[in-house]
Amino acid sequence: MRIAVFGAGAWGTALARHAAARHAVVLWTRDPAHAEAMRRDRENARYLPGVRLDGPIDATADLDAAVRGADLLVLATSVAGLRPVARALAAAVSAAGAATAPVLWLCKGLEAGTALRPGEVIAQAWPGSASGALSGPSFAQEVAAGLPVALTVASARDAVATAAVDAFHHGAARIYRSPDVVGVEVAGALKNIMAIATGISDGLGLGFNARAALLTRGLAEIGRYGAALGARPETFMGLAGVGDLVLTCTGDLSRNRRVGLALAKGETLDAILASLGHVAEGVACCSAVRDSARRIGVELPITEAVGDVLFAGRTPRDAVAALLAREPKAEFVRELRDD
Repeated sequence: MRIAVFGAGAWGTALARHAAARHAVVLWTRDPAHAEAMRRDRENARYLPGVRLDGPIDATADLDAAVRGADLLVLATSVAGLRPVARALAAAVSAAGAATAPVLWLCKGLEAGTALRPGEVIAQAWPGSASGALSGPSFAQEVAAGLPVALTVASARDAVATAAVDAFHHGAARIYRSPDVVGVEVAGALKNIMAIATGISDGLGLGFNARAALLTRGLAEIGRYGAALGARPETFMGLAGVGDLVLTCTGDLSRNRRVGLALAKGETLDAILASLGHVAEGVACCSAVRDSARRIGVELPITEAVGDVLFAGRTPRDAVAALLAREPKAEFVRELRDD
């Protein structure tokens, strides 16, 4: 296969490096200087320093050249970058008069301003493309190091799932299939918000009991929001659901968790984001999810609390106190009966 990866951040680079063990890969970045540095040094020093770009990986800033002859197109942008890159790719493929190869997107979140899921953004920006999501518990540094990882490809098209398996199911990586694009996308978006909440809790020293409660009730929020959008309940028990939730909320490599830890120390959001050097999708996603949930009438108390800290100036301790002061409820929708 010839695989084209669009977006040379940490995750796109790590996935390109993994794929290059079996396939020819072109890694596209919008910055010509960045592409030249990767070709010269065989390293993405900007986003994945210390990792050699071994194998047949060609870095380029020429989008038309990257598209040409590709058997699989992988969009490794942030959510904010997805729409413009998808539009550019659609135009390039159309101009070349070539059939559209299967398309995968990697980003996790909702588009700011529209609250659209990535699949909905793709449908608008690139109508008719055969596409799907690749998601699951995965830190770029570990994938780049060749450590084991299991991911889920979600698509309504068998050809897309097959292409993803052919591209990435080898070595230390396993790829599972799912037809539930909505569920996989919802899980990937909301787990970042829960990671900020868990980072706040851990940063305040609230203990392992509190962390377990946040993970559990966070999963309930994810499932509740997903159900309202038509997701399958079993998706949230899988890799893209509880798997990614646990990793992002507890792993030290999680950027969203680090946002929460820093908020608990009293750092400002602007300073935190400036120091990260990478995108923390949970910040923008929190606003979009909160607005969307309010419109469709789904209660998301943890998301609301995180939003209050991020955007309304509420202190982390006050947000935790407000969550603890909520009225008691049944754990599940159906109340237990005495008989």
